[in-house]
Amino acid sequence: MRFFVATLLATASLLAPVAGFAESADVESTIKKVDAKNFSITLDDGKNYQAPEDFDFSGLKAGVKVVVFYTEVDGKRVINDLDIVQ
Repeated sequence: MRFFVATLLATASLLAPVAGFAESADVESTIKKVDAKNFSITLDDGKNYQAPEDFDFSGLKAGVKVVVFYTEVDGKRVINDLDIVQ
C-alpha cells in the first residue's frame, strides 16, 4: 500500500507542473480597435487581446500594424508584449 501511495504521489508531482504551463504565441496583424478604458485591443482577425493595467497604449490606434505576443489564460488572450511594425 505504501508503494502504491508513493507511486501515486510521484506521478502527481511530475504531472502537476505540466498543467500549469500556458502556451505563449504571437500574431502579426493590424489594430482594428483600441479600448484603453477596458484595457483591450481588437485586431483585424476579430480577436480581442487583454492588456495588463499598466499597459502603455500611446501610439496605438486603428490601422497600426503590430506583433502581439500573448498567452491564453482562462480562454482570454493576455498580452505579454507588443511591437509596432514599421
